[in-house]
Amino acid sequence: MVPNMTNQNMRGIANFAALKTSIVNGEEQLVKDLLGNQPMQELEKSYLIDLAKLNNNRAIITLLEEIPTKE
Repeated sequence: MVPNMTNQNMRGIANFAALKTSIVNGEEQLVKDLLGNQPMQELEKSYLIDLAKLNNNRAIITLLEEIPTKE
């Protein structure tokens, strides 16, 4: 069971890193693809929105604001 959790965590970390990179690069379609409308933790969502605000990319900010959060 532990190896499966490790693989799942690695995929999550890799996906989050790819999401951060695509936000910084202004790649709106890639951000949309990576998000997939999956819920995320409020802290992660807030961080990504702040990152998008640094680049002043309104389209990406809107995409991130629409993502549901985990309870």
